[in-house]
Amino acid sequence: MRILVTNDDGFGFGGLDALINVLRPLGDLTVIAPKSAQSGMSMAVTMGYKPIAVHHIKTLPGEDWWYLDGTPASCIKFGIDNVLYPERPDLVVSGVNHGNNAATAAVYSGTIGAAMEGAVNGIPSIAVSLDDFRPDADFSAVESMLPGILAKLLPSYSKRFGAFYNINFPALSAEQIKGIRVTRMGMAHWEKEYMPYDTGFLASRNHTPTAADNAYVASKLPEEDLVVMGGEFVSNPGNAPDADHLLLREGFITITPHNFNNTDTAEMERLCDIIL
Repeated sequence: MRILVTNDDGFGFGGLDALINVLRPLGDLTVIAPKSAQSGMSMAVTMGYKPIAVHHIKTLPGEDWWYLDGTPASCIKFGIDNVLYPERPDLVVSGVNHGNNAATAAVYSGTIGAAMEGAVNGIPSIAVSLDDFRPDADFSAVESMLPGILAKLLPSYSKRFGAFYNINFPALSAEQIKGIRVTRMGMAHWEKEYMPYDTGFLASRNHTPTAADNAYVASKLPEEDLVVMGGEFVSNPGNAPDADHLLLREGFITITPHNFNNTDTAEMERLCDIIL
């Protein structure tokens, strides 16, 4: 099996290494990760004739490693159109993301965007996330439990065009995890999303500014203020009990089936009755 792998945190993050450890026994891997962090990029692609740096990092037995200075969806496009062409991957896997992609977080996620790009191309695609934003997050539960999930999921993968799966792990040890649930995408939102840029606030979120962040701060104009996105994730009222973010908080691994075809069929039928 040919497996195309990416993430949105960028090349060199622990979640990507954990995913590779899981996937090695399943087939030949082509790893194309963003050169730098691309979180929140959804299905954005790098386009407009903008130059894009690409680098072939290494070749190992059964593995081919690259980085692309673009979005996760761009990494998947490059893998399909350039690296693997004329062959095609049998599976696209994105992750393991540092931080969950449950509920409406999935709409923004570059990890999910990469899986959507695979689904657009008719390739079985899976996104995997861990509910822990720390750079040194413990992925041992993912490494021990994801193989069993894939062993059940892949042979029965949906035949519906556009389908892909969103798997979220709680930040717990394998022994602490309560089980696995098939869920629906929950409804939630962020409040007080933009906060004043302050190193104390960043430290409280376990975030260390990068060299690029510090250079940006140093280059700001005197009349400018600085803010950072760091709001609180709030569950909407009326969620079903099987909403992914609710069960994730309870300590379950959640598997949410998605489809990039997001036509609201009930609303389509209602409009047809009104307009036609």
